[in-house]
Amino acid sequence: MSGCVFCGIVAGEVPAFTVADEPDGVAFLDTRPVFKGHVLVVPRTHLVTLSDLPAEALAGYFGLVQRLALAVETGLGAGGTFVAINNKVSQSVPHLHTHVVPRTKGDGLRGFFWPRTRYTDDAEAEGFARRVASAVPA
Repeated sequence: MSGCVFCGIVAGEVPAFTVADEPDGVAFLDTRPVFKGHVLVVPRTHLVTLSDLPAEALAGYFGLVQRLALAVETGLGAGGTFVAINNKVSQSVPHLHTHVVPRTKGDGLRGFFWPRTRYTDDAEAEGFARRVASAVPA
């Protein structure tokens, strides 16, 4: 869809730190992560909300989300992950996307208050992307 930043990332027209690019979706680092290694998973097709995702696409899309949750945990040595989807409210980009956030005990995340951070530079972001990408199960 014209003007959608996530469609631009899927099409390769907008740069991103991609960790997975598969038929069921694309995963890349959030540019304003809750914690470093925070990944967004988007379907290749422009859909706005979860309810727009066709039933026949659920297994493939959520299979990718599931594998990315494992990759974030394994690749970053996280204690677990927080996986979430905003539909309309708090959805900063109107393209379905699933957040996969690395968690560690005592990380300070409480409820749905998400403090944001930034990567020091592109090299640091690339390092996080590479670590997650290398842990994506086949």
